[in-house]
Amino acid sequence: MLCSELNMSDSKNAFIEKVTNCLCPPGNGVFTVNTAKERKEALHQSIYGQTENIDALWRDSLQTIEQSEYSAVTLGISSDCGGGILRGANWGPLFLRSTLMEQQPDAKTFDLGDVRVIPHLLHDKYLNDGTISNCQKALYQDESSDYHVSPLSITEDVCDDFYANFSDKGIFGIGGDHSISYPLTKSYLKAKRAQGKRTAIIHFDAHTDLLVERLGIDLCFGSWCTHILEFLPAPHHLIQFGIRSSGKDKTHWESTFGVKQHWAHEIREKGAQAIVDQVIAQLKADNVDELYVSFDIDALDATFAAATGTPEYDGMTPDEAMLILNALAKEFPITGADMMEIAPFTDASHSGKQASESTLREGAKISALLINAMNSK
Repeated sequence: MLCSELNMSDSKNAFIEKVTNCLCPPGNGVFTVNTAKERKEALHQSIYGQTENIDALWRDSLQTIEQSEYSAVTLGISSDCGGGILRGANWGPLFLRSTLMEQQPDAKTFDLGDVRVIPHLLHDKYLNDGTISNCQKALYQDESSDYHVSPLSITEDVCDDFYANFSDKGIFGIGGDHSISYPLTKSYLKAKRAQGKRTAIIHFDAHTDLLVERLGIDLCFGSWCTHILEFLPAPHHLIQFGIRSSGKDKTHWESTFGVKQHWAHEIREKGAQAIVDQVIAQLKADNVDELYVSFDIDALDATFAAATGTPEYDGMTPDEAMLILNALAKEFPITGADMMEIAPFTDASHSGKQASESTLREGAKISALLINAMNSK
């Protein structure tokens, strides 16, 4: 065996070791004793064919990543610490996985598992050494561990190593609040830059997420886009759809940050096809090779997606979103994606169970489209 092959083998083994420490089986990202126990067991039954010895089965499955026929690899991040309005998106990975398996069974991925989340933490840079040591002891039984302890930090570290070892695969991230897209997209963009690929981020959202900071915190659900611009080939390679809840107008955001926006009212007035035709022309003119899609479920009108932290009316319809995504997928490989801000227990619309069911149904449809696009690249 060549030295380079040995080094790669060692690297992959180190990655799997990191995953077994920093992640846990799919659906287990929210640490509970009894809450949602039945749903977790149902998910494990669907994935592994049993509800016992799940940790061992999950660890064994990690040895087969390279052999997986699927390019899409699911990573759940059950953190809503970066949110700030209504919490509950930490349940997104469990509930969306279940809905995908029930309603979109053809959308297949390799499931890497869930980041182990301490719910009070966001990023390691906000913690002092004593807190980090205490958390390392709690997570890894080693207060001098080299592993990170906060969800954003763990996610970036795991994704960096993932792309270094499996360059032909891509992460489909499930959140969690939208701060999670910061490490997901940052790792993706760094990896693609190293591969010589020109990329663009396609961002669906009711909000711009272009704050520099929110209440003194620079990495959160309202600011993550600002902090990934430097990793794009150019700022206008961040293209946003569905914006409608903003204290400033479109001109401000485009002129200040150099991004490109298509607000919800423009999509209604001009038609989704006309808008996506413009975007495709822009991407081709910029010689973009691959796309990452970050989808905040509140891009959809609250009539369709009320179970989220910041639901907004006058938004996009699911059909508009699907038309745009299908058109983009026909022209460009989608090699990374995420679905964020589904909060199944949250109901700002006061419509009860229907709000959760509708939000999960539409989120699963869009997720399935993205997963299938990633698998067909």
